[in-house]
Amino acid sequence: MAADRLHSITCALLLIGVMLLAGQGREGMEGIAVAAACPDYCLEVDYMTCPSSGAEQLPASCNCCLAPKGCTLHLSDGTQQTC
Repeated sequence: MAADRLHSITCALLLIGVMLLAGQGREGMEGIAVAAACPDYCLEVDYMTCPSSGAEQLPASCNCCLAPKGCTLHLSDGTQQTC
């Protein structure tokens, strides 16, 4: 019985918090860093190339979330993924 009440209160507080944050929008977000979720998987990457290093084959990153923007992941099946 007490556990049900605690669960209900927790859910209500969480819902209120979500509504407050959603109502705030981007206006109140100045100075707050927003983190992007990074998927927890690794592609089969042979090597990576980046515009800043020309055609040099760089050590592979697991996925585009971990690679610098603009770099290309060269996958082991011969395909490429531009980040």
